[in-house]
Amino acid sequence: MAKLCLSVLVFSLVLYAGPAESAVAGHSSPAAFIKASCRATRYPALCVQCLSGYASEIRQNERQLAQTALSVSIAKVRSAAAFVAKMTKVRGIKAREYQAVKDCIENMGDSVDRLSQSVRELGHMSRAAGQDFTWHMSNVQTWVSAALTDENTCLDGFAGRNMAGNVKAEIQRRVTHVTQVTSNALALVNRFASRHRAATSGEKP
Repeated sequence: MAKLCLSVLVFSLVLYAGPAESAVAGHSSPAAFIKASCRATRYPALCVQCLSGYASEIRQNERQLAQTALSVSIAKVRSAAAFVAKMTKVRGIKAREYQAVKDCIENMGDSVDRLSQSVRELGHMSRAAGQDFTWHMSNVQTWVSAALTDENTCLDGFAGRNMAGNVKAEIQRRVTHVTQVTSNALALVNRFASRHRAATSGEKP
């Protein structure tokens, strides 16, 4: 799992961070910054595992951290979707399982689309402030939340005893991991939004 996290190719990482998005005081290194930031997530150990390999790109930049987390999530979803697609060719797959797999593939595709929109939107926020920042940030949060819903909808398709079997077990294992990574990304997006607003308003985050 660690190798997979560290081998993910992060795209759209060239950011033009403003003062409020730059180094955060109190962290001695990018690694310490990532570890501290990941405490805001639901799965902090997984968060650190997936992001520590990108410390040199993230540095101590809040927006870079959020964007990297989203990019890692996209790669995870794509990998899981490719695996799920292979399940349609499993010998002896039942009709209900086959339909659930097909629906899951569609859900995962929607998740990738929404996460990709989020990455692009963050890339447009380098100079955003005030209401403009709030509008862009709202879009990002909405899309990431929707992506997480798509992933959970995939899992819902395999609920119930009638769906028991190896196909269900393998897909649940992979997609559950994806939902955890996306959940972490959403938490870091929300953290970036909160800290940016606090920094620009002079409030304590």
